[in-house]
Amino acid sequence: MTDSPSPIGTRIRTAAVIGVGTIGLGWAALFASAGLTVRINSRRPDAEAHVRKAFELYAASLPGGPADPAELCARLEFEPDVARAVEGADVVQENAPEDLALKQDLFARIAAAAPAHALLLSSTSTLLPDALGEKTADPGRLLVAHPFNPPHIVPLVEIVTGERTDPRAVEEAVAFYRALGKTPVVLRRAVPGFVANRLQSALLRESIHLVREGVVSVAELDEIVTSSIGGRWAAVGPFRAFHLGGGPGGLRHWFEHLGAGLEKSWQGLGNPPVDEETVARILAQAEEAFGDRGYEELAAERDAKQTRVIAAAAGAAAGTGAEAGAGPAERP
Repeated sequence: MTDSPSPIGTRIRTAAVIGVGTIGLGWAALFASAGLTVRINSRRPDAEAHVRKAFELYAASLPGGPADPAELCARLEFEPDVARAVEGADVVQENAPEDLALKQDLFARIAAAAPAHALLLSSTSTLLPDALGEKTADPGRLLVAHPFNPPHIVPLVEIVTGERTDPRAVEEAVAFYRALGKTPVVLRRAVPGFVANRLQSALLRESIHLVREGVVSVAELDEIVTSSIGGRWAAVGPFRAFHLGGGPGGLRHWFEHLGAGLEKSWQGLGNPPVDEETVARILAQAEEAFGDRGYEELAAERDAKQTRVIAAAAGAAAGTGAEAGAGPAERP
């Protein structure tokens, strides 16, 4: 495979995936579906069985359409030694626990063993490239590529750079993810939690507040979101939504008429404690709402719906007239 053109149109042919938690599994499935050789590194003694079982679930909802799990697994290699796992790799996607010291030591070993041209990418949701690369001799090629879960389905990848990041590494990372069908966005400035998780956290905080105050139940809150802003924001983002909400005058008109009350309304938002009572209430209602169904069943349903929503939105943007209920295109 190393002597043939890359199946995703870049020089990248072999991807090393470090760690096979939920995020690592998603990346591995996506990379394999793109035709890459995927080298798995994990401390789990049952890593191979774990990945193969996950691919049975993930293969049904890949962006290009359902795939044969056996074909995906045929592109996998398993190497428990980090140095050997990254040897000859063109890209390394790290997915270790959110422990700075652990990741610093890991990237020092990765950078020492990986080829000089290899992109070193971290899926971290909290740590910054300069800190991650503190112990590496060449931190310029290390950057954060934070996905939104599940990474094999949701298009977003937040690219976060540091003061020592090589601009060429950023360009190559963006090209790599675009070739995979992802939507990479390079953040203009590093901020704790990055962007998508901050937005998600803000909505979750108010959701917990409303349930805690007895305004709605967990099930009703989910229904409200999926029946309103969830669908709207799948079509357009918040700013464009409010621009359209302002009528012909757009966002300027909206701010002129409603903007003055924004700060006052923000003051009324909740700031709930995540204490034992709050957690118990949320968990009890969640158990009632969807506790009778297993994780794999719920995840498969989510992934199928998410894939169709993304395909429908992309089809509408391209003017293909794709319908919301249409499934993903068949794989070539």
